[in-house]
Amino acid sequence: MILRRLFAAILILSLGAVALFAQVEYRYSYLPKKVYLHQVFPVTVLAVDAERHRPPTFRFDPDATLHPLEKRPLKVINGNDIFYTFYFKATQEGSIRIPRLWIQDEVRTVTLPEAEIPVVTLEAPPEDRFCGVIASDFKIRNSQVSTFDAKNNLVYLNVEAHEANLEDMQIPGVLEGGVEKLRRHGALATAEYYFVIPANVEEIRFSYYNSIKQQFVLLRVSTAYEQKTVAAQVDLNPKESGFTRLKKYTFIALSLFFLLMFISSRDFFYLILFFITLAVLVTFYLPLKKVCVEEGAPLYILPIPGSTVGMHIEERTKVPLLHRYKNYDKIEYKHGITGWIKDEDLCKD
Repeated sequence: MILRRLFAAILILSLGAVALFAQVEYRYSYLPKKVYLHQVFPVTVLAVDAERHRPPTFRFDPDATLHPLEKRPLKVINGNDIFYTFYFKATQEGSIRIPRLWIQDEVRTVTLPEAEIPVVTLEAPPEDRFCGVIASDFKIRNSQVSTFDAKNNLVYLNVEAHEANLEDMQIPGVLEGGVEKLRRHGALATAEYYFVIPANVEEIRFSYYNSIKQQFVLLRVSTAYEQKTVAAQVDLNPKESGFTRLKKYTFIALSLFFLLMFISSRDFFYLILFFITLAVLVTFYLPLKKVCVEEGAPLYILPIPGSTVGMHIEERTKVPLLHRYKNYDKIEYKHGITGWIKDEDLCKD
């Protein structure tokens, strides 16, 4: 009787060990049949009956010309099966090769072979005003407009999209534009896009290509300047904004109000508030700090990589510093001429 129980226990443990260390099957569950040039697309590996096992490690061929945008895959569990999704970008015409993939788990190493995917160029009709983005979906989370100069406005868009090449975004017809703060997390991509547009243009239209619907989707953005939507948080406009003037007028009114309240009530609390608001008000009228700029330094329209150079500094000179943004300095070079220079173009001595 004891031997039977011992044998049964050993059998159960053996079956459990076999189940635990059973080999997991790995295969591609999704490979696109074709992709568009510049498209960001998913490639999914299916691990069959892998729920009871530790996560494997993935290693694509380091000598390949194509690599995933992120090393860690997006993981989705469906019952006992696990889907691991990597995202790639089609960077060349003709075709691309998904590199050989080594998958190592607690039992063995599995190799998935290379896979070739045709790449085609997306032809967009001119009237669609295609911005260059291919995505499974695209949203404008926020937009802000400020004055750039007497003739133009600066527009800021906060955008998010899935399976998208946001780094290639370029709205047709704008005077200047660029992408900043691009971030990726799995399929989700977020970025900020800035562009300059004539002040008399109140709306701009552009499209992106929806890779799920397989059609161009039109988007509209208001570019009309309104004081309530001034880009005070971004503060990229070269001229003093209406929001700054509003702050000045507000503190003048508060200072006068607290002074009158002190005179009428003789309450020193109002006198303290008067001096506080007066001190803040004085900071608005302090002389601007000046910086020295080297001869030949490029003066950029926007503080973003790849921005157009409006002109070059003719000679080494000291100019008023209007604002700082990352490694850029907003200056007034001459009366009515403002722009951005890089920190590296400041005088070294």
